[in-house]
Amino acid sequence: MQGAVPFIQLDTLCKSFGRVRANHNISLDIHAGKILALLGENGAGKSTLMSLLAGQLQPDSGRILLNGRQVVLSSTEKAIQCGIGMVYQHFKLVEAMSVLENIVLGQSQGFWLKRSALKRQVAELARAYGIPLALNARVSTLSMGEKQQVEILKLLFRKSDLLIFDEPTSVLTPAEATNLFATMREMAAQGKAIVFISHKLEEVLRIADHIAILKQGEIIDQLSPAADLVPAELARRMVGRPVLLQVQREELEPRQTVLKVQGLGGNGLEQVDLELRQGELLSLVGVAGNGQKALVENICGLLPPRKGAVRILGQDWADFYAARQTETSLSYIPEDRQGLATCPGLDLLDNFLLTTRHAFSKGPWLDKNTAKDKLDKLLQDFAIRPQDSSTHAWQLSGGNLQKLVLAREFYRKPRLIVAEQPTQGLDIAAAEEVWRLLLQAREQAGILLVTGDLAEALALSDRIGVMFRGKLVAIMARHDQKSIARIPQMMAGLAPSEGESQKTYNQGVES
Repeated sequence: MQGAVPFIQLDTLCKSFGRVRANHNISLDIHAGKILALLGENGAGKSTLMSLLAGQLQPDSGRILLNGRQVVLSSTEKAIQCGIGMVYQHFKLVEAMSVLENIVLGQSQGFWLKRSALKRQVAELARAYGIPLALNARVSTLSMGEKQQVEILKLLFRKSDLLIFDEPTSVLTPAEATNLFATMREMAAQGKAIVFISHKLEEVLRIADHIAILKQGEIIDQLSPAADLVPAELARRMVGRPVLLQVQREELEPRQTVLKVQGLGGNGLEQVDLELRQGELLSLVGVAGNGQKALVENICGLLPPRKGAVRILGQDWADFYAARQTETSLSYIPEDRQGLATCPGLDLLDNFLLTTRHAFSKGPWLDKNTAKDKLDKLLQDFAIRPQDSSTHAWQLSGGNLQKLVLAREFYRKPRLIVAEQPTQGLDIAAAEEVWRLLLQAREQAGILLVTGDLAEALALSDRIGVMFRGKLVAIMARHDQKSIARIPQMMAGLAPSEGESQKTYNQGVES
């Protein structure tokens, strides 16, 4: 197969954004029937390269060949016509429209005349690939994980010949990831070409037929997975130094309670009870859309509690937010780094000041020069590229934007930290640094970590809670190996307690 003409050939592609060189002389072959994994640190140029291939961006120089013939992918529509589809790291959905409308949007068939038929087709496709979406739901009401599922289903519905997946498993359980990989293998067997972008090196070795590694906009290595190739070696090739994704975790004595939730209900939640103390990290795991978003929004002041009570740092929810103490005592690291955590149209300095301005205010005056000095040091300490405070947020890669949010929130030294998927989209070296910072922050704060990565929860947590259908079905200590072994079953809706008959909840697709 490798001897055949590649389905796609990238020939010395170059792309720059001002002084930032995103891609330089990229040459790469993508074969039908094969899965190509694309690796690289945050800011290495992966997303830019795939955006060139998907018609989202245009190269400054170089060529793209389709089945040996040069093509100009002048738009996403042109790329789709050429059989190229992509699930972007930052989703391209119409928030005000339904799931079904987003999936069939842009199709040439008469949508309104064949709505019922299209709905049946999409529902059957969703069931076939195990994607439990309510097709009539408005996209603006979905969690980030559910929005990603809409993008994947939209790609499958278009039957593209080249499918580009950008971090597709970041919000999936291990079982769901296994199902996705089986689907990808089946599509490859049917002659589809697949590009798989991931920071999870175990996944890359598990699924890829070929691996290309980018660094600072250039391809520095290409290899095929071998029996003796391990994640540590991939990380070393990618980063240039040994990276183990391990952290020294010291036991801390929990101190005063910083968060207490009692009988919290409404907004999709049912009788949620939890308590978090300073010096403790509590992880919540579960498939996206099972109440994690509503719980976080209640705690962080985006939604008022409809039933039950939330106490933050010893104060009732209403009193805490009436006193506006969040600037000095609570940090929220949202999952939506582009739409909620930052303002893409502002530069990095103004984004830094969104939640830190109180530290640089003197009466009505804002000391931007001091703030810039602090930010410049954080850009260096967190290895955020480019290290220029005048850069606009939209110019940063997803991983570098996440590092900016983390740098800003850790700088505030809060007493309560609520972090949603803080390492999602980060390369292995950056994730290792975030883990270290989270554990270090326990010394002065209680940390509520919402993550879809069970390995991350096991590595960092003092206690782990599992959410399913709006309920906190179990909370266990990190040393309770018997309960921890049942976490994947609990995440899928199986009975959490030993001796209880196994019961699976059918989450079906609305038809």
